[in-house]
Amino acid sequence: MRPELLYPLFRPIDSLKGVGPRVAPLVQKLAGPHVVDILWLLPHGVIDRRDRPRVTEALPGRIATLVLTVDEHRPPPPGSRAPYRVAASDETGTLTLAFFRANRDYLMKLLPIGERRAVSGRVEVYNDLPQMVHPDYVVPVADLAEIQTVEPVYPLTHGLTARTVQKVARAALDVGLAVAAKAPEWHDPALMARRGWPGWGAALEAAHHPQDEEAVSPQAPARQRLAYDELLATQLALLIVRAKMRGRAGRARAGDGSLRRAALAALPFTLTGAQQRAMEEIAADMARPTRMLRLLQGDVGSGKTVVAWLAMLIALECGGQAALMAPTEILARQHMETLAPLAQAAGIRIALLTGRDKGRARDSTVEALAAGEIRVIVGTHALFQSDVAFQDLGLVVIDEQHRFGVDQRLGLSGKGPDADVLVMTATPIPRTLTLTHYGDMDVSRLDEKPPGRQPIETVLLSAQRLPEVNAAIRRAIGGGAKVYWVCPLVEESETADLAAAESRYEDLRAVFGGRVGLVHGRMKPAEKDSVMERFAGEGVDVLVATTVIEVGVNVPAATVMVIEHAERFGLAQLHQLRGRIGRGGAKSTCLLVYQGPLGEVARERLQVIRNTEDGFVIAEEDLRLRGAGEVLGTRQSGLPQFRLADLEAHADLLAMASDDAKLILNRDPDLESERGRALRVLLYLFERDAAVRTVQSG
Repeated sequence: MRPELLYPLFRPIDSLKGVGPRVAPLVQKLAGPHVVDILWLLPHGVIDRRDRPRVTEALPGRIATLVLTVDEHRPPPPGSRAPYRVAASDETGTLTLAFFRANRDYLMKLLPIGERRAVSGRVEVYNDLPQMVHPDYVVPVADLAEIQTVEPVYPLTHGLTARTVQKVARAALDVGLAVAAKAPEWHDPALMARRGWPGWGAALEAAHHPQDEEAVSPQAPARQRLAYDELLATQLALLIVRAKMRGRAGRARAGDGSLRRAALAALPFTLTGAQQRAMEEIAADMARPTRMLRLLQGDVGSGKTVVAWLAMLIALECGGQAALMAPTEILARQHMETLAPLAQAAGIRIALLTGRDKGRARDSTVEALAAGEIRVIVGTHALFQSDVAFQDLGLVVIDEQHRFGVDQRLGLSGKGPDADVLVMTATPIPRTLTLTHYGDMDVSRLDEKPPGRQPIETVLLSAQRLPEVNAAIRRAIGGGAKVYWVCPLVEESETADLAAAESRYEDLRAVFGGRVGLVHGRMKPAEKDSVMERFAGEGVDVLVATTVIEVGVNVPAATVMVIEHAERFGLAQLHQLRGRIGRGGAKSTCLLVYQGPLGEVARERLQVIRNTEDGFVIAEEDLRLRGAGEVLGTRQSGLPQFRLADLEAHADLLAMASDDAKLILNRDPDLESERGRALRVLLYLFERDAAVRTVQSG
């Protein structure tokens, strides 16, 4: 149960004063559904209105607050689009206030001729004379002190004004400060003193009321303290889940090696050194009486599925069952296609279970699984369903686990109370970030490519050379090759000048006829699967796609990939996409088509992808070029995004949080001490509830 102390922070946004039915959905879109989400929406800049020059001293481009006498109103002629102008002056000169689409009566009331008003806004020059367009404030001189302040600049979304977000943030801060006044301090006092960090309430106050640009920097003491709150909550949650997964009774699964020996003998290739090393680490983990929780991190095409299959065979040798869960149906079906012949050769019954399976066929699969007749099950989220039970689940393999939360991971492994867990990802992760996303696991890395894989030639092409690309595709499909053509958007967007998938599909159909297929994220799964099957088999030679093909799709005949507007993609995403080709023995080419002129970072990114195929090198470069908030395409991939921590700026805090979390749990594994109870509040504050429930359930 969430502590009562935090209830006010988890009330809905519309419980705040001034957040009515029109504003609430917009604020929710900007920050999230709860009051606490506004608290985490920190300003990214400041507007300083303390500068009070006279008219002749006001600098163009700067925010200024002036006290002026209203001299004259100059409405535009009827039907004109010119602004409504008001001339106002002080003893040094005249400044024009300009208002577009203005109401005359309203402005006459706001700026009565002959009276003095304080105005604040950005000063510009128009026809060599100073002017201010739509001042931010126009108030009586008596209220001057109220506007001569430093204002926080918050992120905005369409439909919300800066003033509205400031008011909502102020209301949320009032709630936060009331909670902070009663909250215990969860950090070590010596650390706080050493770092010069304020208490939680004072940190919130300082972060939401920055007094200068330095106060919005990630290194400001208040910002550091709040970032550390979030990082420590995350590290504690990961370590608690890990400790409890480990602490639960496991089972030593050594196996006699018979199924593995037969499987290795049947493979048409030998394992790479990295695969053998990973296999040894997994076998050693499974042979221990504690539960395995291991991450298998392998670049595209490094052979993770084979390692996972051999791990499953250990569970089977010990009389158990194995489950492989993938985030999408396409991926689950692909795993099934890879594993089914291996299972058949070994006489092992394997089945597929996805959300699409219904009725009698599904019932018979579920029954055979519960009876232990199905030894290996491949599936999607459908494996979580309450009626899916195992006779003896020995190993859970989770593919691309960042698509699943910690709660879900616990949910599936809960179907086998002592099951070992192996998590796979094809997203190479910089070492600094492995800690944040997979800190609860031991890590095996596959950093070699299987023998026989040819390097992929990567070519940069300007968009002006698209006609040459069509000619190259004609040659490729004439020789029996398959071609991917990746576009960033599904349909024409007025805001982004992108060649969209649907219009590109029509263009290519005009050239290549019915041999062109289209897949994108808005299609129904059955439609998508049908096009993918024809691309993998017969009927479709050119597949136009959005990034839905990024992960796990395996078509060995595909040897050409065109990525349009390559400059718009992140490095990790480009690498993932390129990994869809070069999976057979034939030479493969990736054409990165860019729209010039390129910015410096975009040029560097494309050079990196052209010069190396090593996903781990690419991941480190991605972190360097884009910063951790964007790295790995976290927005596309669903990896956790931090609200307060900036993993690049706060890398030292992350390492510190990891060490602190280990120390805390070594001394107080159940968080029962005074500081332990305070840290439970911290875990609930950052919605790491799964970890607290794990502590409580033991």
